[in-house]
Amino acid sequence: MQDAKIINDPVFGFIRVPRGLLLDIVRHPAFYRLSRIKQLGGANIVYPGAQHTRFQHSLGAFHLMGKAIQSLQMKGHFIFDSEAEAVQAAILLHDIGHGPFSHVLEHTLISGVDHEEISLMVMERMNEEFRGQLGLAIKIFKDEHPKRFLHQLISSQLDMDRLDYLKRDAFFTGVNEANIGSSRIIDMLDMVDDQLVVDKKGIYSIENYLVSRRLMYWQVYLHKTSVAAEHVMINALKRAKQLAHEGNDLFASPALQFFLYNDIDHDAFFSRPDCLQHYLALDDNDIWSAMKVWCNHPDPILSLLSRDFINRNIFKVETLDEPVSGEHQQQKLEELAKRYNISPDDANYLIANIEVGKDMYSLDDDQIEIRFNDGSTRNLTEASDMLNTTLAAKKVRKYYFCYQR
Repeated sequence: MQDAKIINDPVFGFIRVPRGLLLDIVRHPAFYRLSRIKQLGGANIVYPGAQHTRFQHSLGAFHLMGKAIQSLQMKGHFIFDSEAEAVQAAILLHDIGHGPFSHVLEHTLISGVDHEEISLMVMERMNEEFRGQLGLAIKIFKDEHPKRFLHQLISSQLDMDRLDYLKRDAFFTGVNEANIGSSRIIDMLDMVDDQLVVDKKGIYSIENYLVSRRLMYWQVYLHKTSVAAEHVMINALKRAKQLAHEGNDLFASPALQFFLYNDIDHDAFFSRPDCLQHYLALDDNDIWSAMKVWCNHPDPILSLLSRDFINRNIFKVETLDEPVSGEHQQQKLEELAKRYNISPDDANYLIANIEVGKDMYSLDDDQIEIRFNDGSTRNLTEASDMLNTTLAAKKVRKYYFCYQR
């Protein structure tokens, strides 16, 4: 019998998953559910090749984690086999709490709960099922393990999550300018005083990584058409939830019906066992199938928004440097209300005010430290010729005013 499962990945080639705990995780229904959730939500509306899944991303991050552990061990840093397995288990499970279309459910059908909290909740449930085998992985995930650099490999400004999704998303969207040298960065990783550092020889790869990250956010993740498409769906779900509260019958899978017809907030989600059960039954297919049927719903707003999403009739977007004026918004509401013979209140479902923003490098998060030949370390903003503190701290914000075409 083979000692590992070999998976052929289009980005990294063959990924080896050892038999035992790690393969048990990959084969678990909660993990395999990620194969039915696209990594980039509605970005395929702009980039048709962006059909890859959270399942693929999690496997890629797992692969890079193995490379990072190996690189650190080769530099003389002792990592127990149990710690290596645990940090690989943690990175496999870091996205297991994601819902359909990435973050959509966090803002619509569930209030006050983010996917990180749900990921931890799922990990703890799986730990019971695996009879405590995930205990160390959970400690590392929660940054409660003495070797803090292991948590940094999962969550920091230079973690394996980001190294995979930037390279993978650039590959599948075809944005070749954003392709990062993940292997080079991992080879340059080292450790000083329980903190990850990057050898000075790798500074140009880090600069390229940060530029690529900025490019991917503004060209892909926060692309105005992708963001507008997501809000067509969000508004449709909000309208569906409103109709459900009014007692209307709505076609939906049992899992989606549960969240449409019940108000689930943070307290409810973590106190009612059926919430997580229904949540883990949701994937992208629940949303697609419901909205396909809702295209013919008698409610004119729900049917319009559903047709818009299914047929790619995305909201028109005005890109602004400051929030839209109240006067302009009111004018658009009145125009839409008149055109579709609906009330101004209902016309609110046909618009969206969105603030988007991303910093190139966060000065409030774990800093990327560069190690020089004499053993000293300096923050990237001090070591880099390109990335100074002013540029790094610059807050880039845009405002999208979206409305029905």
